[in-house]
Amino acid sequence: MIQTFNSTAENRVCSSDFKTANNLRFGIGTFNELPRALKELDAKKVVIISDKGLEKAGLVNKTIELCRSLPIKVSSFTNFVGEPTFELLEEVYSTLKNQAYDTVVGIGGGSALDLAKTAAALLDKDRIHHYLNGEQTIQSRTTSLILIPTTSGTGSEVTFNAIFGDEEQGVKRGLISSAFLPDLAIIDPSLTISCPKRVTAASGVDAFTHAIESYIALRATPLTQMYAEKAMKIFPLSIKRAVHCGSDIEARSNMSWVSVLAGISLANAGVGAVHALAYPLGGRYHIEHGVANALLMPYVFAITGRSCTKELVEVASFLKLGDYTNNPHKAHTEVVNYLYNLLKELNLPTSLKELGVEETALPEMAKQVMAIDRLLSNTPYTLQEQEVLEIYQNAYNGVLK
Repeated sequence: MIQTFNSTAENRVCSSDFKTANNLRFGIGTFNELPRALKELDAKKVVIISDKGLEKAGLVNKTIELCRSLPIKVSSFTNFVGEPTFELLEEVYSTLKNQAYDTVVGIGGGSALDLAKTAAALLDKDRIHHYLNGEQTIQSRTTSLILIPTTSGTGSEVTFNAIFGDEEQGVKRGLISSAFLPDLAIIDPSLTISCPKRVTAASGVDAFTHAIESYIALRATPLTQMYAEKAMKIFPLSIKRAVHCGSDIEARSNMSWVSVLAGISLANAGVGAVHALAYPLGGRYHIEHGVANALLMPYVFAITGRSCTKELVEVASFLKLGDYTNNPHKAHTEVVNYLYNLLKELNLPTSLKELGVEETALPEMAKQVMAIDRLLSNTPYTLQEQEVLEIYQNAYNGVLK
């Protein structure tokens, strides 16, 4: 969301824009409507961007077959695993640049979708380095874009940010552009049924991270909070069933809604300190983004939650933890404990030590976090470097304080 402030001696005006995908198509079986979507976009030459895992699972071939039901040319790029780097993005750009593709279809988890939407926005650009290093923002996109998530968590299909590993700096960095919003997002919950338990758990809690951080964000508005609130209310009803009984299509559908709703709120209100502390873990240790967010969330809120107890009273109500209207500090404690216990219930790690993080690296990571002002400045608590280090140390030992 873009907020504009105009201050004078007499008045102060605050305005905000609200943006999301041009069209959302949600429902079981909507994946099979891809040919109709391509026809609506007048696609002639399509490239599918996905990953090796989905190629091996046969979903990429199924997507190609759907595209070939139309008289169009179609090819694919699936030459990656894990989370994308800027180096990979440059490779995709170089591979696709001169092939005259008019449409990009991204299918997969957040990594594949981030790669697809950024590639689509760059294909009409002659030089891209000033975009990748953050000197300039991508202003427009001429290539059509369809995004199809196969996980419920990142909300990448409705956000205008994309995350890439910066291997030179050992951190993750985000690119932001409204050009990343697709012409169409197809959300078919049935595509998430084959998602493994750990990925379901990590991506699901990641979606909750988006909801709670955007709900308390300094850039939040009543409109963004409406989406975040609904996501947080649905989340506790379905996350455990989705993880432990993956074929439960009702739970899968609900988690798809959590992801979309939280993603819309995230896109417009932004997130905060949890994501800031997660970035060095991804860049230095290649820890999955969802796992990093899920693990850090209780430790971060144990400190930053002190400044938003009113909102945490509301969050506690959304999660059915109780009514703490007259005891807001108790709400803070209950929410933090819920987030910590949830990690255990979903078989997610509760300490950085479990993930192979070195204790000696914590001070340097804390310094890196302090440079991520875009996220820290959106948090209703001013974190000092020593407090960031304290959070890392608590998370390293797996001890809430």
